[in-house]
Amino acid sequence: MQEDWQLRHHTAEESRELVGQLVDVYLDAHADDGPLYNADRYRQQLAAHMPRPGWELVTAMADGELVGYIYGFPLAADTRWWDGIQEPVAAGFTEENGRRTFAISELLVCRAWQRRGIARALHDELVKSRSEERATLLVRPDNTVARHAYASWGWGDVARLRPRWKDAPTYLVLTRPIGR
Repeated sequence: MQEDWQLRHHTAEESRELVGQLVDVYLDAHADDGPLYNADRYRQQLAAHMPRPGWELVTAMADGELVGYIYGFPLAADTRWWDGIQEPVAAGFTEENGRRTFAISELLVCRAWQRRGIARALHDELVKSRSEERATLLVRPDNTVARHAYASWGWGDVARLRPRWKDAPTYLVLTRPIGR
């Protein structure tokens, strides 16, 4: 129930003290997803993402414990987010200016806290605070639970993308409008 947990926004600076907890939730949520989902790689990801202008984190806390979070950042004009896109997309789709697209990088809830509406609440809280035209995220094609949730929240499939980092899987690219 909603009264069991609270949501809070954090800047990158405020989030630095939470990195260990962010990693713990990541590992819990991805416990069955294979070796790609490891602490060292995720710490590197956070270190690369947190300094980006406009980076924002929303956490869900229950009794002082981090049980879930969502974070993202606006895509800069020189973004590499779209590198590896595999399907033709509309002309201009990948053009960014730092105000057009907000990229959601992670939406995670500890397994013991799933199916309580936390992911939806985190999602809605972050998206409603953004002023960009649209949001994007990547989801594994085999993650049917997440795909169904995103579809019910207004997200649509656009293309497939395989990031250019070592051992990267292929993801579905989802987008949805968010502008105020």
